[in-house]
Amino acid sequence: MGNETSSSAYRESRTRETGGGGSSATSTAASSTGSTSSRASQGSSSSAPPGAYSVPGSQRRQAQFYVTVPAGIRAGQEFPVIANGQQLMVRCPPGIRPGERIVVSAPRPNSNTQAYMATVPHGVRSGEQFPVLVNNQQLMVTCPPGVRPGMQVRIMVPTNRGASSQQPRNSTGRGPQPPGPSSSASSGASGGGGGGAGDDPSRSPFGSQMFEVNVPQGVRPGQAFALIANGQRVMVTCPSNARQGMKIRFQLPIKLSSDEIQSIKLNYQKDGWIRSLSTDLTFHWVRSETATAAAAAVDGDKPPADDEPPADPQPAAEGWTFEKIAFVRDLKALQPAAAQPKGTAANFTIELVPAQEAALSTVVPAINNGTSLAQELSRYAAMPFQHKEAWFRQQIAKLQVPWEEGHIKINIRRENLLEDSMEAIESIAHADMRKIFRFEFIGEPGVDAGGVAREWFQLVSDTLFNPDFALWSYSSINQMCMQINPSSGIANDEHLRYFHFTGRLLGKALFDRQIVAGHLVRPLYKHILGWPLTIEDLEQLDNDTYANLCKLKDLDDVEVCCLDFTVTEDHWGTAQTIDLKPNGANIPVTNDNVDEYIQLQMRYRLLDRVKDQVKALLVGFYDVVPEALLSVFDFQELELLLCGLPEIDMEDWKNNTDYSGDYEAKGAKHKVTRWFWEVVHDDFDEEHKARLLQFVTGTSGVPAQGFRALQGNDNNIRKFTINSIPETVSVFPKAHTCFNRIDLPLYDSKKKLKKFLTMAIQMEATGFDID
Repeated sequence: MGNETSSSAYRESRTRETGGGGSSATSTAASSTGSTSSRASQGSSSSAPPGAYSVPGSQRRQAQFYVTVPAGIRAGQEFPVIANGQQLMVRCPPGIRPGERIVVSAPRPNSNTQAYMATVPHGVRSGEQFPVLVNNQQLMVTCPPGVRPGMQVRIMVPTNRGASSQQPRNSTGRGPQPPGPSSSASSGASGGGGGGAGDDPSRSPFGSQMFEVNVPQGVRPGQAFALIANGQRVMVTCPSNARQGMKIRFQLPIKLSSDEIQSIKLNYQKDGWIRSLSTDLTFHWVRSETATAAAAAVDGDKPPADDEPPADPQPAAEGWTFEKIAFVRDLKALQPAAAQPKGTAANFTIELVPAQEAALSTVVPAINNGTSLAQELSRYAAMPFQHKEAWFRQQIAKLQVPWEEGHIKINIRRENLLEDSMEAIESIAHADMRKIFRFEFIGEPGVDAGGVAREWFQLVSDTLFNPDFALWSYSSINQMCMQINPSSGIANDEHLRYFHFTGRLLGKALFDRQIVAGHLVRPLYKHILGWPLTIEDLEQLDNDTYANLCKLKDLDDVEVCCLDFTVTEDHWGTAQTIDLKPNGANIPVTNDNVDEYIQLQMRYRLLDRVKDQVKALLVGFYDVVPEALLSVFDFQELELLLCGLPEIDMEDWKNNTDYSGDYEAKGAKHKVTRWFWEVVHDDFDEEHKARLLQFVTGTSGVPAQGFRALQGNDNNIRKFTINSIPETVSVFPKAHTCFNRIDLPLYDSKKKLKKFLTMAIQMEATGFDID
């Protein structure tokens, strides 16, 4: 009943939503002394039943602002102000003196437009037009009455949220301020792919580039002249307000050759895989033998000097060992998103494909007018984590639906938290998942100003990832991390709805900068990012199978194991045999087909046995966050974004650390271990401390009981351990995540320890330095 009521209320509320866009700003604003009116949110009463309610945007067309009357202004005189992002001329009311505050009303902007500010160029008078560039498009703006050169004017440009790109309107007093001197103007270029409009067939998928040139002698306004720009000959028309010798600007589509396109890469310095752009503007994974210090150290070569940059990755040689084989999940929609039923993953397929065959689109239609983000992704993927996150937040801001266009109110009963939350979130339309959510616990007086939302995300994720609910189970090597329970369907008939809800929960948490309680196993983070999965990823899902598969390569004759192409699953006490290939029970594993057997085991355990659950989770996640925007992050950074940086008690960490090898006798007083703790405590920020935890324990999470409760893969307490190894064995620290142990070389200087420890935790090159 509760679900039917909430879903019905959500649908009815949506039909009442207005298409709400305000009109453009007027050139004057009447002063008033009235206070702002309050607005009652529909469906927000605590008496409303559980569910999600779509609340229409504000019906009030005027917004009110306080402004201070400038010095020298007398009653009846007008002065310019910026209110609600608009430039207005305000008349000083009678009896008001300079320095006093008055209230002005400004029309709300149209929801289908975006405001920009532009500076009127030198020599432009009221009524004359001047060109500006907005989103790589040229607009002609008419200078409003009373506005002089050097003053800023506000222009309104149509947006393309949720739709294909539109032609910008030429609106009086609209346009962003172009960079450069105020005397500059813009000009369209004809021929050679000049400054194209939004639907110009010559428009580049990489956007446009702006150029600046002086108007040649003898060229009059309206006359075209030729020049060479970006290696091509173009014809530029002199603007009507430009004169000889003045600087003007024009834009050309960015055109890249096939070689230039294929040189755009996402190099994460992890796992030996990089993404390379193809001419179809999709990224594809390429295996590389990265010439990093880690690889050199393993081979016994001299590591690079402090000022020596790592070499560019080179293509790998043919004939990789089975450890280098990788698969990527391939999620495909069977029909357009608009035609897909709400809250279902039934219209998607998912399978593992060889990593080189996986493709990632670089276009997000609602961002940058649908141009490719490849160059931005390549640039930011190589930047520090803080810069990546800042760029990601900028893109998310472009996708978020403004409060004025409506929001979602979610009513939840605390005593029925998980079910009410699932039904409410699943009832929300795909297009509304990027609206602002406001939460209310029924019967409680709290108003959601952010705190209720934080509590909801924490409580729901904590309950959802509880193994007692049977959707999730612990990692085979770390009880801080959760993996999908292959038998979830037996315990819960609606398990796929819950996994779709989980995807939306995680995506919305990332979208809204919220933190969730559950840490996932590494393969699931890789599924979300579309990263290559290798045999090492099996360890977190099934440590016994991983160890047994690794041993097969060391046997002279694998037939002594009496294996066939089947797996046996235990579903709540019932054994079930599953063929890895047709007639698998009758096909023995031999030296000739052992590689195929290992690959089929990888396919089955990394995806096939939880295929439907993973598909539902991914579809729910991408309902909120576009996959392309995630590609700047690696799987460790995604965990930090979703779970937050842990609050690490350094004294607790240090006091609950064991030492072995040459460090055992002196412990924390050994020269090298003392350097280690000094680097971690004094030189590492919270991000690097979290990465060190990820490197050694497999997750950034810390048990609620502190470091004394760290567990190993056998579910027994295994404290953080620092073990010594000779520097001749490895110049890099090595991690054993099953035992929460770091092998720390016996360095001869603190500087060297800091250098190689930092490189190790940032690269985490699986196969080099993690067992």
